[in-house]
Formats: sequence, structure tokens, C-alpha cells
Amino acid sequence: MVLIRERDSRRLHVKSRLMGESLVSQSFAEGYEVAPQQRLFPDVHVLKIGGQSICDLGKKALPQVVREIAANKKKHRMFLLTGGGTRSRHIYTIGLELGMPTGIISKFGSSISEQNALLVATLLSPWGGIKIGHDEIMKPTWRIPMHRTDVGTLIVADLIGAKSCILVKDEDGLYTDNPKKNKKAKFIEKIGAGELIRRNLDDLIIERPCLEILRDSEVLDRIQIVNGLRKGNITKALAGRHVGTIITK
Repeated sequence: MVLIRERDSRRLHVKSRLMGESLVSQSFAEGYEVAPQQRLFPDVHVLKIGGQSICDLGKKALPQVVREIAANKKKHRMFLLTGGGTRSRHIYTIGLELGMPTGIISKFGSSISEQNALLVATLLSPWGGIKIGHDEIMKPTWRIPMHRTDVGTLIVADLIGAKSCILVKDEDGLYTDNPKKNKKAKFIEKIGAGELIRRNLDDLIIERPCLEILRDSEVLDRIQIVNGLRKGNITKALAGRHVGTIITK
């Protein structure tokens, strides 16, 4: 390690290419060569259990999903994340009505998803499930945090270099519109992230920033969206089968 002392100063710097550079300079970042990202956990599947679509349904959906996940424990290593669901939307509404800033509203929503994480971990405890705390990841463009639990799931999968990223919802996958509101919405079996960004659909089953994260990822090549209410879908997705919708890099 080479140390450089500033002229007429006691301050020391570690000599490196980043020394004295602006970390927001686009031209510097584009010309800076970095090593390819290493996969830290290439055998881990990252799954998100939808808050509104799965957790909020209680015994109608959650026990079935938990049992299917537990049945795959010996074959697959899994890292589960949970959404906030209806309760997070309710607290967002209250926060907006009270004029709360985005950072505070983000913490409100995070507390609900933490509760769902504890709920799922408790149900999985007979099979060794444990809860790991997390900090909310958010980047506001509106008062409601733009980066919520879908984005957090994808960032975790990208960070650890996971084998796959599977979002467990209550719909068969991606549609051209919200099928709960528009019966004419058409199912999309497979599509690229760039194409989906260009289409700019009015409603999506996942948070929009996920598409840019996937497009720019060095280690992930797809997101898979499956209907957790259909028994066997999670197992098929973990086995690498095409079920639901696949959004490619």
C-alpha cells in the first residue's frame, strides 16, 4: 500500500486511480475498467413471497406455499423475501395524508414487510427457516418509495449472484394489463427487459425499476414470475422449467 501526504498537510491518501476523482463523473466511470462480478452464491435461488398476493390471503394460500418451499429444501438452497401487501398500502395512504416525507413512508412500509418475513420464517421454523433483517432500499421519484420489495429482492439476487430470481405472485405471470381489472389483458410468456421498458405498459406485476436492474446486471439473465397459488409451480421454477412468465436480460 502506497501512502501519499498532501503538500503542506498532515493528511495521508492511499494511492489509487480513484484518489481525487469525482465518483459522479460519467466519463471517468465509463473509462474505468473493473473485473467481472463474481457470483458469491451461485447455487442459491432467491424467491419473493408476495405480500398482497400470498401473505395477505392467510391460510388460503400461505401454508400451501410454505409446504412447497419446505418440500424443496433438500434439493435447493433458497433465500426468501416478503412484500408488505395491503397493510403497507394502508400505511402509505396515512403517511401521504399526513404529509410525511418519502424516507419516513419508506420505513413504515419496511416495518410491514418485516412482519411478513417473521410470519413466513415462523411457519418455516419446523424445517429450519430463520429470519434475517434488512434495511429498506429506496430511491424516490414520487412520495411512495419507487424501490420497494420487488426491487430489493432483485438487488439481493444480483448482489449475491444467485442461481435464479423467482417472484411468487397470485397471477400466472405478466400480462399486457392488470388481469384483475381488464379481462382482455393478454398473457406474456416471455419478453426481454428492454422490450418491456419500451412498451411502457400502464400496469405491471413487478416494480418498474426491476427491469433496468435486470438489463444492467452482470450475473442475472432472467426474472421468473410464477403463480404460487397453483401447486407445483414453485417446484417447477426451482427445477429450471418454464412456468409463468420469464423476463430476460
